[in-house]
Amino acid sequence: MGRKNNRGGRKGGDRKGGDNRKPRTDSYRSCPEIFKNNEKLEAFYNSLLPLDDAEKSGFWEALRRDLPNSFRFCGSKGHAVAVKRLLETRYAPEIEKIQHFNGDVVQAPQPVPWYPDQLAYSMTTPKQVVRKFPPFASFQKFLVSETSVGNISRQELVSMIPPLVMDLKPGMTVLDLCAAPGSKSAQLLEMIHSGEEARIRKFMESFGEETALPGNEQEDVDPTEDSTDDGRATGLLIANDVEYKRCHMLVHQLKRLSSPNLIVTNHDATLFPPLRISPDPAKPNAPRYLKFDRILADVPCSGDGTLRKNIDLWKYWQPGNALGLHATQSRILVRALQMLKVGGRVVFSTCSMNPVENESVVVSAIERCGGPNVIEIIDCKDRLPLLKRYPGMHQWQVMDKSGKIWNNWEEVQQHVLNGGQAPGKISQTMFPRPDTSDCSGLPLDRCMRVYAHQQDTGGFFITVLEKKREFKAKEEVKSQFEIPTTPQVATSTPGKESTAAPDMKIEEESKAAVGQPTDELPSVGSKRTIEEVETDQAPDTKRQRTETPPSVKVENIAETILKTETPKVEKDQTESPAPNASTDKRVKRAEANYEEPFKYLAGDHEVVQNIRTFYKISSRFPSDRFMVRNALGEPAKAIYYSSELVREILVENEGRGVRFIHGGLKMFMKQDAPSAEVCRWRIQSEGLPIVAGYVGRERVVRLTNKETLHMLLKEMFPKFIDDGWKKLDEIGEQIRDIGMGCCLLSVEPDGTDPEFSERMALPLWKSFHSLNLMLPKEDRAAMMLRLFNDTSPVINRTLKESAKLEADVADSGIKEEIKEEASENAEDAGDVTMRDNDQVEANGNGVVIKKEAGPPEGGVYI
Repeated sequence: MGRKNNRGGRKGGDRKGGDNRKPRTDSYRSCPEIFKNNEKLEAFYNSLLPLDDAEKSGFWEALRRDLPNSFRFCGSKGHAVAVKRLLETRYAPEIEKIQHFNGDVVQAPQPVPWYPDQLAYSMTTPKQVVRKFPPFASFQKFLVSETSVGNISRQELVSMIPPLVMDLKPGMTVLDLCAAPGSKSAQLLEMIHSGEEARIRKFMESFGEETALPGNEQEDVDPTEDSTDDGRATGLLIANDVEYKRCHMLVHQLKRLSSPNLIVTNHDATLFPPLRISPDPAKPNAPRYLKFDRILADVPCSGDGTLRKNIDLWKYWQPGNALGLHATQSRILVRALQMLKVGGRVVFSTCSMNPVENESVVVSAIERCGGPNVIEIIDCKDRLPLLKRYPGMHQWQVMDKSGKIWNNWEEVQQHVLNGGQAPGKISQTMFPRPDTSDCSGLPLDRCMRVYAHQQDTGGFFITVLEKKREFKAKEEVKSQFEIPTTPQVATSTPGKESTAAPDMKIEEESKAAVGQPTDELPSVGSKRTIEEVETDQAPDTKRQRTETPPSVKVENIAETILKTETPKVEKDQTESPAPNASTDKRVKRAEANYEEPFKYLAGDHEVVQNIRTFYKISSRFPSDRFMVRNALGEPAKAIYYSSELVREILVENEGRGVRFIHGGLKMFMKQDAPSAEVCRWRIQSEGLPIVAGYVGRERVVRLTNKETLHMLLKEMFPKFIDDGWKKLDEIGEQIRDIGMGCCLLSVEPDGTDPEFSERMALPLWKSFHSLNLMLPKEDRAAMMLRLFNDTSPVINRTLKESAKLEADVADSGIKEEIKEEASENAEDAGDVTMRDNDQVEANGNGVVIKKEAGPPEGGVYI
């Protein structure tokens, strides 16, 4: 809250006894400096990593430097290139004019050579320089503005790698098991929609139909690729996270991409439920479950690859962090491989450098899934050829919680046989396999390790696995040296055996594997925070989450489930539906979180047909994919749209316990209309890219003049009373003749201005005497800055006129008289109803007339 608002408190000048406050100083309190040293950490990696002395020195020097800022341009390739051009032509030349005190030139953001089409940039300029010089301030404003509307993603460079090695093509089904905060999910979603605009446009043109769809694609698109739905993308991304709040952060991040092919779920990745799809017509009684073409398992990890960003790790790093997550990481990877199609691929990644969380997890998962004949490690040398990397390790050591380093499992066994204490949390699966194992010769050198000193990034591990055939996963290998849980620590239900919880875990995994509904068991550990959105957790909390014995957690969950299920038996059966029965009530989430159900509308629904008729939507656009989110299943405030596969999944899994948080996108919003002829449903900006190509030309206004667009962005509710439409340049006659209500503004630059070359489709609302671009204020501001380098505030003439009226009325002292006269006139008229946002004013003859005041920001003016 700004200082001028003074909302919720008193101004300081009215204090009794005078103002005794101390004068404000410009000094700032500095936080205690964190020393970037950790003896255990350095000793472990100095002995582990295959680096010579000179390279080790560069490795540690890089980890102690601040991490460069990095970002990438998002969206379709044509749009991303257009936004990138602004950086190169408008901001970079100004930044390069800045000089340090020693005469060195400040470096502008530089393209990352290994990223495709050089759409990712890195910037090493210190923060104090960015804050001090105006060229950087303007660039920072541009960066923030474009990030807010989804054109730029501020993301660490190594975090961009996993989606780029997936070999993802349009039409594929993809699952991101540990998705929050969503930067990688956004990359995957862009790949699913790659070339969609061009495919739809070519398909519509082949049928001789005009389209207002923007044509900004740079690449030559194969019209036969993903062409089964008239060019519309048929792929699917399911973004999942175990934490409910982070799921909504996912929705916020991904809705900027306007995708009807997105589902967000809230499940534990180790027990992600099978998703039912429509049965095979040849076997109508046999249930079918969705298998994925690609799965990203960017699993929770100790995060020591993020030392440059999460500086607290220097102080709080412990080897036990990695040891406590090994089992969870293995379970997530096994579950991912179970849900994969034969021939499909899983990308497994962490931001850890510890082989206990990397190579040992890969080996353990392949072992459980049947060995190298079932799961193959894919060589990705041909992917991102300019990316510097190290191969994965074949041999490694394990450090226990006390800091002792073990070379192999035999050493641990011998130590215990000699009377030593068994090292806590160390298991057999953490070590390299002996020569007698089928997995001893796995080509782990095909895994990728990226270190901080190689290209000034964070640390990262990536491997790609391909499924050769179906399998039945083996049970986990349990260490014979595991310390049993003591009665003081266990919190299981009295009368129950301590083995019930582990047996329950195995049973739940078996259910998930064969496609049966499962009870929810949260995984051990926390998702790393390497992307722009960070979660602030105390170091003690992190250690507790990673070091708590899994047996204790499972027993706690067993007790919780028993407690929550006990009241259900006592209730009348008529009050609660069967476990798998469909219900119209809101689905109750863990910790009292609620989500409205997804209800699809019939294609011949009255509202759907009214929308199609008003907007003259082409018959090639489907009518059976519109849905609402309420228990009644009737349009109330918003109408959503989804792809065919999203519809199938939401319908088939209703009432089966799947925690759906989000699906599809919001396409229409209900709006008061001035007459019965005007459709009460306006097109939402996020749904416009999907339906724009199918709106009839009767509801399309075409604009080619740059300054006309500037005027519409700059000024809200421009008037066109009498001959006012002539001020609207080339769209004036079109606005005059088109019917009231929502229409589509098709921006089609004539090509004379290189900075105004991008085609766009924007929602426009026409009322009795004015019109308005229906854009959120951040979109409007970002477009003004991007196209016109204009940072001035938006002009709302209606609000200005209202403010002037208020001042005039207050000065003349007739405000109450005007209100009373207006009330009397309204009663005499009988059929006149004033809205809450209507105001009155007196004309020169003293006659009270009705004046339209502007609606709230982003609303519709009628």
